[in-house]
Amino acid sequence: MTDALASQRRLVSRFVKIGKRVGYSLWLIAIILFFALFATDFDGPLVTVVIVTLIVGSIILLPSIVLSYGVRAAEREDRHQKENN
Repeated sequence: MTDALASQRRLVSRFVKIGKRVGYSLWLIAIILFFALFATDFDGPLVTVVIVTLIVGSIILLPSIVLSYGVRAAEREDRHQKENN
């Protein structure tokens, strides 16, 4: 594996980690707000905030999760090639 490829993989891994943190944090906010609204009444702008946080969190999480599987598969393949050589 070349140094350029390794540095690119580390960069993607860093963005994946940030994307997962942001996406799951948005989902957590949505869940907390949902139960807060459930305890009261489902009126007001907080309903919009719940919907927006779920949508944006999902949009951020989708590529982050897919790319994390790709990075892990590439690392596993590298280890496998090193073991066979």
